[in-house]
Amino acid sequence: MAKSKYSARVVCVGIYDGWDETSKKLPQIKEYTRHIIAEIDVEFGLIINIKKAKGRLIQWCIDHPSIPDEEGEVMAPFEGSEHVTDNDWTFYLGDTIWAPVDNKGGNWRMTIELDGDVIADETFDVEVDEYNVLQDDSFWLGRRRR
Repeated sequence: MAKSKYSARVVCVGIYDGWDETSKKLPQIKEYTRHIIAEIDVEFGLIINIKKAKGRLIQWCIDHPSIPDEEGEVMAPFEGSEHVTDNDWTFYLGDTIWAPVDNKGGNWRMTIELDGDVIADETFDVEVDEYNVLQDDSFWLGRRRR
């Protein structure tokens, strides 16, 4: 018997209120956007809804823009897989900005595949705001506001 055709749709893309991997609750959208100002712990990504795919496997990928690891080598994309656990399943794929912020700028691409088909492909333009990077330096902070 052939498997029925699934359906998939991106529900929302943007900045979220945070994600708790131990909770079954999905994060809540704070702002619909693909333009992200890089700040430590800002959470961004997408929520997708997949129907009629229970038991199938999705593959996801977060491709960072040439961010170096602790040894200075470019980090490999984050990749993983998840089993669809319900016939009306909602999934969050996201990432956050970590220190140092100044090397996180660029295009972050998030993709999700099911049965070899790309069902979500979103690119986020992460902008490093030079003013925010320097905000800990009180000398310059005071000077910039004048």
